[in-house]
Amino acid sequence: MNILIIGTGYVGTTTALVFAEMGWKVTGLDTELRKIENLRQGLLYFYEPGLDEMLIKHTGSGRLQFTTDKAKAIRDNDVIFICVGTPSRPDGSADLRYVQQVAEDIGEHMNGYKLIVNKSTVPVGTQERVTDWVREAQVHPHPYDVASNPEFLREGKALEDALHPERIVIGADSDHASGLLQQLYASINCPVIVTSPRTAELIKYASNAFLAAKISFVNELARLCDPLEVNIKEVALGMGLDSRIGPKFLQAGIGYGGSCFPKDVAALLLTAQELNVRLQVLQHVVDVNQTQYLYLLDKVRNRLGTLAHKKIALFGLAFKPDTDDIREAPAVRIIQTLLQEEAEVRICDPVAQLPAELKVSSVAFSTSPEEVLDGADAVLLCTEWPMFRDLDWTRLKDRMSRPNLFDGRNFLDAGRMTELGFYYEGIGYK
Repeated sequence: MNILIIGTGYVGTTTALVFAEMGWKVTGLDTELRKIENLRQGLLYFYEPGLDEMLIKHTGSGRLQFTTDKAKAIRDNDVIFICVGTPSRPDGSADLRYVQQVAEDIGEHMNGYKLIVNKSTVPVGTQERVTDWVREAQVHPHPYDVASNPEFLREGKALEDALHPERIVIGADSDHASGLLQQLYASINCPVIVTSPRTAELIKYASNAFLAAKISFVNELARLCDPLEVNIKEVALGMGLDSRIGPKFLQAGIGYGGSCFPKDVAALLLTAQELNVRLQVLQHVVDVNQTQYLYLLDKVRNRLGTLAHKKIALFGLAFKPDTDDIREAPAVRIIQTLLQEEAEVRICDPVAQLPAELKVSSVAFSTSPEEVLDGADAVLLCTEWPMFRDLDWTRLKDRMSRPNLFDGRNFLDAGRMTELGFYYEGIGYK
């Protein structure tokens, strides 16, 4: 089988590379010529550990090619994965315009049986809509199946998750479609769940919503830990040792961000609203997350008073380490609030870049921690990059106007920082 990946973004590029690594012949299709030309040259346009080496490997091996010729790509490939974006609309719903366009392109150019697979994260019922869109666009009637095969990739760990997944979910209405997908994944050793397309689509949303709920739960609990003088890290450790709970996603901080959790939780809430179902727990998950970064800023204000004309350094801009993704990043919300309060902001991140709207005179950006700490009244750690743990904090303290350290990820050792002379506060952790 020849595989076509439509959409060479984060999910599409990772999917294409992993199938090539598994030995399949893969074509990546995108409408952006510059993006395709870069990929052909082995140049990855986003940061994800391990993918750049694999891109060079498989563009050289001949198992992976990239094109902008959608008609030929659709004709020449048997299995077509839809990996285009589904951004949120203002009301929280998923924008399916790109999925619809791909479905119509497939219908127009298909020349025989095709297995069409939704890899993009889409609302429940999208498989049925794609089926209709393909049929309505067909110039000549050809048989096809539409299946759902959601991705479960963590940014920063995408290659590991794709090569060694904890499960593969296949949502298909026909045995032929599910059989083909199981054949594609035959070399992967993990549980395979075969179910209906609607169930597969909901599994994706439900998984991300539950993980978001764990994060908001521990963040809200951390707010209680501060007045109780209890260490949230020890509470989370004690909870996480219970196999029914587990330790993952129990790290208190300034909230979740990225391209998945905020978007998927909002879409699931909207689906429930449309069906007159109240998901009260999930709504509270969102409410906690939208205010968690303010909890850190309250700590800063309690220490510094007004933030006007204060020099505030931020360590970390990306929503998590090992990625350059700043979508829905808590650090961005913090910067926006600091600017509204007329603070001077200095930011250090090893890979993420400032968005255009934050490139203003009162914001300075550097990859050098020393530069951003010069004369600072406080430093806020917003992303737990390993480089920040390994800094010479004794030397850095002397560069600051006032050695105030607010650890938004509970990443540093509170006792050590205090011994070094910092005023240290974390989230439910001192």
